[in-house]
Amino acid sequence: MDIKSENACFGGVQGVYSHLSKSCGVEMTFGLYLPEEAKFSRVPILWYLSGLTCNHENAMTKAGAQAWAAEQGIALVFPDTSPRGEQVADDDAFDLGQGAGFYVNATQKPWAAHFQMWDYIVEELPKLLGDEFSVDLERQAITGHSMGGHGALTIAMARPQQYRSVSAFSPICNPIGSEWGRKQLTAYMGTESSTWEAHDASLQMLEKGFDGPVLVDTGTSDQFLELLKPETLAFSMAKRRQQGHIRFQPNYDHSYFFVSTFIEDHINFHAEALHAE
Repeated sequence: MDIKSENACFGGVQGVYSHLSKSCGVEMTFGLYLPEEAKFSRVPILWYLSGLTCNHENAMTKAGAQAWAAEQGIALVFPDTSPRGEQVADDDAFDLGQGAGFYVNATQKPWAAHFQMWDYIVEELPKLLGDEFSVDLERQAITGHSMGGHGALTIAMARPQQYRSVSAFSPICNPIGSEWGRKQLTAYMGTESSTWEAHDASLQMLEKGFDGPVLVDTGTSDQFLELLKPETLAFSMAKRRQQGHIRFQPNYDHSYFFVSTFIEDHINFHAEALHAE
């Protein structure tokens, strides 16, 4: 593992690191914020999965999350959104290829060779963090924005034993329900629609739900509302009587201004679950 940078931040350290990923077969970069408490003991960990076109750096520098994580004594992880490099398949579209991994394990050419983001986020990177840093893998929570909100919700519902709480900002809620969403699922996973269902938050919420608290925020002025389909997730949560909150925030859009406005709420929400006995 290589240290790209380490900077003092709110009493802790904001680091950027890279390593050769076995899952993705290329070098991957991630950001990790460790609060001051990590100098003395293992601290709980909150994953932040970013959205389309982002890398590890966007939320790390724009969300304003470190101040609130420091206050709560929580580590923050900012993974990249896909494998990258000359040897990695790409597409001219912003919503496919590098920067658009959708947190799935691809099975189709040319993506299958490197796009194994589900395994990377769920299995490989947590183990690396537990081995190399003072984090407590028994206390994990997960959040994300847009494509990352989709990833956070579907991963948490698939692995409830791994995450104590889940939240999302403007998540892609029902990719199967739109031609746009089916485009990526087909490209990465093939035409058999049954393989897509594990990556549709609204379907998984109706089928499985989550054994823990859920918080979802979406802006009413989000320019991608028709693609996000938050009403489908709201319906599933209501029908399942899922514990949690789905909130529509007046006048907010899809930007990091929206994320930074409500990041304190989300970190405090996760802190309650992460610090519970």
